[in-house]
Amino acid sequence: MHSSGKSNSQDSRLTPDNAALLLLDYQPLTLAAVQSQDPTLTINSVLALAKAARTLEVPTIVTTLAAQNLNGPLLADLLALFPAQEPIDRTCINAFENADIVAAVRETRRKRLIIAGLCTEVAVYFAAQTAIEEGYNVQLAADACAGTTNEAHQLALQQLAQAGVQLCTWQQLLLGWQRDWERTETAGRVRQIFRQHGGAYGQGIFQAQAFARENSLKGMPAPRRGMRPAGMQK
Repeated sequence: MHSSGKSNSQDSRLTPDNAALLLLDYQPLTLAAVQSQDPTLTINSVLALAKAARTLEVPTIVTTLAAQNLNGPLLADLLALFPAQEPIDRTCINAFENADIVAAVRETRRKRLIIAGLCTEVAVYFAAQTAIEEGYNVQLAADACAGTTNEAHQLALQQLAQAGVQLCTWQQLLLGWQRDWERTETAGRVRQIFRQHGGAYGQGIFQAQAFARENSLKGMPAPRRGMRPAGMQK
């Protein structure tokens, strides 16, 4: 693979139009091996991230490691979000050593690459490190990643940050992509993702919205007594 130099500062602000998402190894055995955070939180974060990418039409590449004879298939809830896509299975730990994955990433024609997966210190680390070396502007959705121990997870994050990988959360990515609640074509679906996966903050968005709607209705003038509906006048 040709290296175009290490740089995470040459591209413009991350948008749905200049980014691609690479999801690594969300499989049953891999998930059972990670201990850096509750697996429920990891699943919640990656599902939110995947829904965000689907909602904002961010190209997404899904890959598994030795699905047939070692780690098992892609998690069913994640697979259901991309029904038309067959996960790319591989045997090499570093996804960037698989020709099909490299081709899929290049096919997106995006130089900003978001990576999330399991385990942070192994598959995620190698893929992100190689992507940086290949000239991609890399961001890591850290809350959608997990390591075999908290120490391994944190050390890998530190190493990647030093290499130039930008660390973020799925919430930061989604709000950065949405940018403005006046973008009504996606705002409703984005709020729904927060309602499903955003905990107290997600519930707060809906409560605030309901509050605003109620106050708006209160401000509407009551119909005057004796007035007839339009079309019913004598």
